[in-house]
Order: sequence, then structure tokens, then C-alpha cells
Amino acid sequence: MTALEFIQQAVDTTPKNIQNTLSLLGEDCTIPFIARYRKDQTGNLDEVYIEKIAKYHELYLQIVKRKESILSTIEAQGALTEELSKKIKASFDLIDLEDLYLPYKKKRKTRADVAREQGLEPLAKQIMAQNANDLAVVATRFINGKITTSEEAFQGARDIIAEWINENMYIRKSLRRQFQTKSTLDTKVIKSQKDEEKAQKFEQYFEWSEPLYKIPSHRLLAICRAVNEGFIKLNVQVDKEELISMMEHHLIKHNTESTEHLKKAVADSYKRLLEPALSNEVLQEAKLKADLNSIGVFADNLSQLLLAPPLGEKRILAIDPGYKSGCKVVCLDENGNLLYNETIFPHPPQKDAAMGMKKIRSMVNSYKIEAISIGNGTASRETEFFIKKIAFDKPVQVFIVSEAGASVYSASKIAREEFSNYDVTVRGAVSIGRRLSDPLAELVKIDPKSIGVGQYQHDVDQTLLKTELDTVVMRCVNSVGINLNTASKSLLSYVSGIGEKLAENIVSYRAENGAFTDRKQLKKVPRFGEKAYQQAVAFVRIQQAKNPLDNSAVHPESYKLVERMAKDLGISVQELISNKTAIQKINLDNYITDTIGKFSLEDILKELEKPGLDPRKAAKVFEFDPTVFSINDLSVGKIVPGIVNNITNFGCFVDLGIKESGLVHISQLKAGFVSDVNEVVKLHQHVEVRVVEIDVLKKRIQLSMILEG
Repeated sequence: MTALEFIQQAVDTTPKNIQNTLSLLGEDCTIPFIARYRKDQTGNLDEVYIEKIAKYHELYLQIVKRKESILSTIEAQGALTEELSKKIKASFDLIDLEDLYLPYKKKRKTRADVAREQGLEPLAKQIMAQNANDLAVVATRFINGKITTSEEAFQGARDIIAEWINENMYIRKSLRRQFQTKSTLDTKVIKSQKDEEKAQKFEQYFEWSEPLYKIPSHRLLAICRAVNEGFIKLNVQVDKEELISMMEHHLIKHNTESTEHLKKAVADSYKRLLEPALSNEVLQEAKLKADLNSIGVFADNLSQLLLAPPLGEKRILAIDPGYKSGCKVVCLDENGNLLYNETIFPHPPQKDAAMGMKKIRSMVNSYKIEAISIGNGTASRETEFFIKKIAFDKPVQVFIVSEAGASVYSASKIAREEFSNYDVTVRGAVSIGRRLSDPLAELVKIDPKSIGVGQYQHDVDQTLLKTELDTVVMRCVNSVGINLNTASKSLLSYVSGIGEKLAENIVSYRAENGAFTDRKQLKKVPRFGEKAYQQAVAFVRIQQAKNPLDNSAVHPESYKLVERMAKDLGISVQELISNKTAIQKINLDNYITDTIGKFSLEDILKELEKPGLDPRKAAKVFEFDPTVFSINDLSVGKIVPGIVNNITNFGCFVDLGIKESGLVHISQLKAGFVSDVNEVVKLHQHVEVRVVEIDVLKKRIQLSMILEG
């Protein structure tokens, strides 16, 4: 099977599209570049399809490499037959390959190995043949210095047979199917840990049983966490008698003297070899599925979070609220640069609200503040209430912003490099302000796991998680495009074709030579070669550039084409940009060539009509319920506004403007059945919810989006 045939089984597109995509990937083209600027070659495949092709191509290469290793190992043992070689070469399933390799795999010395050394393999073969007469007499022939009785000889022979059964591909496949479709996951509490305070959150799993194939990902991950923390034990259970009966039916052809020995070997093989291996295998398989499901949820949430509505280039006053330590206040210019910082103490114990109001009012006037960003942590609602009592000379919008991860950023190397002369409290307030102006630019500086979205992100495979989240960040950054003259090193590093080192070189070049005025200047950046330029250049923007196309998503390789379009219309490129009437006169058929087709031309026209258009919506002010400041202000049946701040497979969490977020279970999202939470809500969506249940001691709030209950 070729790579193309292998990928075709998993990706629903034409062979030509797959082959062209593989060729582009082989030329070190990035996925964002291929998806945006090579649509004609790929048949307009989006990033998800291209990522899937890349993933299955990698899997194909992994399988080919594994097959080569297996063939080489078995051949070195002198055991590679033509039939076995054909089976291995024909298989493109990693589990099947490992089953074929199992009899030849190096392992610790087994009971079967000892029995072989004692010369008992001929006896095992005679028992398996099921045609020997008077086995008791046959067994005496194997009594020697090491084997003293017939029963010892039979036991050794059964050990060898048990290993053969374990290595039987048909049996392994049959049992694997049973484990995959009929096993249950059973848990029991470890009695010595039952009363531990931390164990209480896993109380529902102290005695739990559920079909393994049905268990939702979030539940399996919760159970695995409880196991890892030492609170419960976990077992995968199947109908042992049914499986042993299946094995006996396959192996025992008729009733002979061998029958009893074979039954004992079957039972031993199942208990000692097959059951432990297959139960562990299906549990790992279920865990991997749960990991991928959870990572998918996290990736969706992260994408929505990064593409949250930006306020844009505004002068912002940001507040990191607090009680005893006060509220940290910073003033930022349009580009997020720190202009001033101050601490005010409007809340208990100091209660110096009058002085706080005076300082805030003065800062708003002095630094021409257009919006105020308040972190949603401790004292957030009180700070919002305090700010809204100030009589400003002009309208100032007030936003509540999630501060998840701000403390992680403030203590990071990136923050220390940006603000070496300021402490962590000032850095945290700056982050709160910047994430209102441009969430994407600020959040890329923070480890996604610290942002506070997703489910059980610390319990999933961390390598898979990092790979997927890096892909999401890159996809988001390149879908928006970045300002080459203001982007941080962190943001630049996610641009197609750039990476961390080139991002550092760009920032250094910018510091030494001033702002970029032309995209071509990127070629002057150390180590910025032609391939990096090709992949990156169209994803960066230069405002007030010499060439107006440098502030658009039009790739420089298409500049001459755009100039030709403008010339054909008798106008300049500058006059063509944003000129809808002129753009509508362009006949695409006149510009199709061997290298550029209709998909690319349509993209160019869209970009010319609205150059550099940000796909994100504009930020909107949200008003929480003015009577709700803590969980104690809620009551069952009360309808309150909120913002969706996390999405999981089992529902969504809603920020009500207090410390505790409330849970809307999937069954309470809307009337009728809901299979996917994302079909109903999105991150940052403004919603109205009804309070269903309040547990003040456990600080849990149950909500419903079905307002009539």
C-alpha cells in the first residue's frame, strides 16, 4: 500500500489533492501557508484537512519504519518465513503488526522458556496435536535430572502451550474485540484513603461500574486521576467464563486425553498472560480516546479564547483588583506600552475610596484613557461598582476581563524581559489591560494550560496536548495576521515560517533599524531566507507602508497580478483597494494561469475589497447583575446574566461576576437532546441563566439556560 492509498482511507478528498498537499509539505511549506496561498493545488482544502493529511502521512511512515524493524529482527533470528514476511508487509495496522511480532519479541525469561530448556516442547506439541494415546506413558519419557515426575513434565508442556495460545493471532483478535465491546470498568475505594479530604471530590467513584466503551471522556479522566492520587482501585472486567469457552471451542477439536491439559493451559494463558495484557491494552486505548477528546475540547476552547473580540488600539486603564494589598492600576497607550502605574485602596480594610476616585479620574484625564479593564478575580465586582460611581469628563467604557493566567505571565521570563524594572503585580495589571486590547497578542505569551479553559488538561498525554495547542495557536495567529512593527517576540514566533529564533532576530532588527516600511525588509533580518520569507511574509502587516498591499493578506508573489488588474481598469493599485465598484468589474477568467486559479483569485479580490480585515468581532461591554456580589446573593429560581468562560463535554461554566462560576449541565442547555455543547454555546457568549441549585459549603452553583422551570 502506498502512502497515497493509506491516506485516502482516512481523508475524504481526491488523490490529486492529497498528492499535491504531500508535495507542498515535502517542500517545507507550512500548513497555514498551504491552506491560504495554495488552494488551487489542494482543491481548497482547509487547515483541518491538511493537518489530517500530514498526520496520516506521519502515521504511514511510522508503520513502514516499524515493519522494517520487525522484519529485520525476525530475519536476524533466522525465523522469517515467506508466509510471515507477506503477512507483515501486507499489514498496515500497528496492533496486528505487534501481534505478528509477539512470538519473536525479546522478553524476560518465561516459564515456557524454562520448559523448552528442559526439553518439553515435543510433549507440548503432542498434547496440541490431540491424537496421542496414553499421554501418561509419553510423559515419563521426559523425566530426567531436572524433571522428576510426569506431572512436572505436563506442567512444563502446559506452560509452553499457554504461551502459544497467548501468541495466537486469531485468539488475541477475538478476545480483544470482546474486551473492547463487552468489558466494564469497575472501581473500589481504598479504605485507608476513604476519609481523606481530597478523596471526597471523587466520592461518586468509590463504587462505580460502567461499560468501558460507553464511558465519557471526562469521567474516565476523573477516575484515572483518582487512581493516580491513590484513592481508588480500577479493574477492567469481562465475562471470564465466556472468553475461556470461546478459546476452548477454537482449540479443542474433540475429546481426547489432551483435552484436560488444554483446558488447564487455556485457563492459565487467559489468567496469567492474555487478561492482564488485553485489559491494560483496552484501558490504554480508552484513555487515549479520552485524551484526544479532552484535547479536542481544549483546542476548541483555546481557539475561541484567542479569537475573542479585541477592543483594538485604545488607551486603556487596567486594574488588578484586591482588598488588603490594594488595586494595582496601570495606564497603557494604544500599543500596550506602560505609561504609568499606581496603587489605590478603595476597599476594606483601608476604605480610601475618595482618594482612589480622585487618582483614577486624574489618570483618565492625563493619559486620555478610552476604556477601563478590570480583572475578574478577588474584589472584581466591588471594583467595577467603585469605578462606575466616578463622574468622568467623557464616556469611558468599563470591561470585566478574565485574568486567568495573568499571574503566570507576570512571573514568566517573557514578563521579566518586557518589564524588568517592575514587580509582578504591575506586570499582571498590564496583562489584564492588554488582553482587552488584543487577547490573541497577549495570551500567546502564556502556557495555554494556565489559561483556565478545557477539562482535565493536566491528566492527558502532555506531548499530544502541546502539539495540538501549538497548532491551534499558529492557526489563530495566521488567520488574523499581525502588525510587524508592534508584534511581540511571542506573537511573531507563531507566524507561519518564522519560529522562535527568527522572531528574536526580527525584534532585534526592529530595535536597531526602526519600524519596517516594506515587507521586503524582512530579507535583511539575519537568517531570514527565501523559504521563510515565502511562508511568512503575507501573514504580517505594515501600516502606512510604501506599498499599500503590504497592509493586506495579498502575497507579494501576486503583487504584479494586482498591478495588472489595476492597469486594466485604468487606475492605480491604491485606487483599486477598497473600491468595490472597480473590483466587481474584474473578470477572473482573464487572470487564470497555470500557477494561479480561481480559488486564489477569489481570495485576492476579497482581500482587495476589505484589506487586512480582522476576522474577530469587536469587544462589547457586558453588565453583570448589580445585586449579585457573592454566592450568598444568589437564590434558586433567580435569573441572572453571565458570560460562558469554559466549555466541557458535560456542559459549560458561566461567569456570574462572582468568585464561583456556575455549571450549566448539557441537559440544561436547551429543551431537547444536545449531543455537542459547542452547538449551543461558544466561549465568551453572553447568556441568561436560571439558578437551579446552590451549595454554599462546596461553593457549587447549578444553572440552567432553560429559563422556565
